[in-house]
Amino acid sequence: MSLNGEFIAFIVLALCAIGGGVLMINLSKVVHMVVALVFTFVSIAGLYVLLHAEFIAAVQILIYSGAITIIMLFGIMLTRHNDTSEAQISFGRKVLVLLGVVGFAVAIYFGIYDFEIGNQATTLHEENTKQIGIALYSKYIIPFELTSVVLLVALVGAIILAKKDDEEEANGE
Repeated sequence: MSLNGEFIAFIVLALCAIGGGVLMINLSKVVHMVVALVFTFVSIAGLYVLLHAEFIAAVQILIYSGAITIIMLFGIMLTRHNDTSEAQISFGRKVLVLLGVVGFAVAIYFGIYDFEIGNQATTLHEENTKQIGIALYSKYIIPFELTSVVLLVALVGAIILAKKDDEEEANGE
């Protein structure tokens, strides 16, 4: 295995993504958690750039690092956080989770260690935005439109549930 710039960039971005995820899980303040999540999203966008998927990297930054993170911040900040009844996790459970994570990592390592992919098409990264657009609006137009309808229904349902909760609080229930 040769040590070139692409490999070093991959290692750095992968460690940043993993570190951001671990920080997001372990931090206690919501704003710090969201910053760690953005750090992870930007690192993953960098990994997409290494895969010559620039469009996906731009979408990753715009959608996840921007819009989804802001929505999460508003959702978390606008909800109540008065529940302090969380039980402490025992040391044995932490060790069990660590063993599970290590076991999963070992299984993944041995699963991909001798994996042969074969010859790959070399034109996949050329005009990838055009290829995505053609595929999305020709072959996958029905799932694309159905996804937008499902998201619209979820948005309307969330608004109705939020309005119902506000009415119940106003009535003193």
